Amino acid sequence: MTEPIQPPDLSTENDFDGNAFAPLYTTTVTVTGGTASHGRASGRARSDDGILDLDLRLPAELGGDGRGTNPEQLFAAGFAACFHGALSLVARQAALDPAALSVEATVAFGRSPQDGGYVLHIDLVVSWPGVAPEVATPLLHRADALCPYARMAWHGTPTTITLAAS
Repeated sequence: MTEPIQPPDLSTENDFDGNAFAPLYTTTVTVTGGTASHGRASGRARSDDGILDLDLRLPAELGGDGRGTNPEQLFAAGFAACFHGALSLVARQAALDPAALSVEATVAFGRSPQDGGYVLHIDLVVSWPGVAPEVATPLLHRADALCPYARMAWHGTPTTITLAAS
């Protein structure tokens, strides 16, 4: 028999006292282009530990065969999982049971009306049966301020792009 998975023991107030970014976890995923030499159309995504290893395919709506996952699905899964985790943490801090929580993330890929470039639009829908809206709403705001995916969506994320040495 296996032990049940326990939620992480992280706080929102007392586990950081520095003045600089302090990574708690780092991962690396490498995408290669596959037969079409195009990561979105025929690529492969593999994490440095090998746990994530999957084919990437364009969805049929973008002209692909739709026979693999795509970056928008991966982003939606990551965003929903991260927001769920943040909301679970603040729920427990408020002595509420997060067991019935679910977070649905919808990610739309489209064109920006400002410059015609590609952009994402994200909608999160939280279902929390048995918790009144007046109780849940302030916790949604706290989770929004805590979740790094939500923070990235609102404020951007520091990003570097470097060409590796050959």
